Amino acid sequence: MKFAFNLPNFGEFADPRVLAEVAVAVEAGGWDGLFIWDHLAPAFVPGRPMPPVADATVALTAIAVATNRICFGPMITPLPRRRVQKVAREFGSLDLLSGGRAVLGVGLGVPVDAEFESFGEDGSDLARAQRLDESLEVLASLWRGEDVAFDGRHLHVHTPAFTPVPARIPIWIAATWPGRAGPIRRAARWDGVFPIPDDPMNDFITVDDVVALRVAIERTDEYDIVVNGGPAAVPEEFAAAGVTWWIETYFTRDDALRRAKEGPPR
Repeated sequence: MKFAFNLPNFGEFADPRVLAEVAVAVEAGGWDGLFIWDHLAPAFVPGRPMPPVADATVALTAIAVATNRICFGPMITPLPRRRVQKVAREFGSLDLLSGGRAVLGVGLGVPVDAEFESFGEDGSDLARAQRLDESLEVLASLWRGEDVAFDGRHLHVHTPAFTPVPARIPIWIAATWPGRAGPIRRAARWDGVFPIPDDPMNDFITVDDVVALRVAIERTDEYDIVVNGGPAAVPEEFAAAGVTWWIETYFTRDDALRRAKEGPPR
């Protein structure tokens, strides 16, 4: 099992230089990765100012340049609100820049009102799910260096092949658990799953959840299961259940730097 940080791209981490500083400490501390959130507008409360926010791709570039070993990427980027051709170019370049260390985590994206509807985008579950599936199909074709002729409900892409072709970039899918069958089927088609508890009062997946999730995914080959480790959880138990990535989330620079120096809970 590998160990990583998962940090927001707002608040104290709105400065890409701070994220790069933490990334250096994460790498020096023996961790395996650092992932960041991708929000444009993380809070939508009338009359309350929005916190400062960093552009996720710029922040990931700073992390890539500051480090030499750790994996990195968004956890997760809301692909339905992204231009898939821009994502293909961004992460192809990031993977080349970093020597093949980029990972792409994707999902439907929330909050819907702040990050979709406020900008005139359709925030319905159906529209976001359709755009996500179409975007993933186009993205995979672009990364394979293929000419693309795609006409879907939302996307219409007709382009010669993109080059350079990146090394294989893993795609992890965020999915609520337990949840509807559709997101689980989607996750099973790609390289990994990041399960998010369906219960809003619970922040963490259990070992029993992981066991049931593996049955639902029905993958016996190399496949990543990424779990946000809780303070009372035992990493060895999750590793035995099939978890491949254990991530920890911190919201302040000081907490992140302290934990990075302590090293992963191997």
